[in-house]
Amino acid sequence: MIEVKDAVQVAKSAANDFLGQEMALNDLLLEEVELDKANRAWAITLGFNVPAAHKFDRLGAALAGQMYTRKYKTFIIDAETGEFRSMKIREV
Repeated sequence: MIEVKDAVQVAKSAANDFLGQEMALNDLLLEEVELDKANRAWAITLGFNVPAAHKFDRLGAALAGQMYTRKYKTFIIDAETGEFRSMKIREV
């Protein structure tokens, strides 16, 4: 079984590979970690800032003194092999 630190690195690499091409990942941080023993997988949630996209995001962000919104993605990493399995939107 791979260690959690290794699973986090795989998730960060996947985030940069898949999302970094579309947008700059500002403040990419680890948010949550969970081991799903039944599926033999790590669920790694990463958060990052993206520019506020539409006017309601920009208005809310501007009122809060920010021009970014926080997004979250959960990466499923095989706990045995360390291979990336999937990426999902994590709603907060």
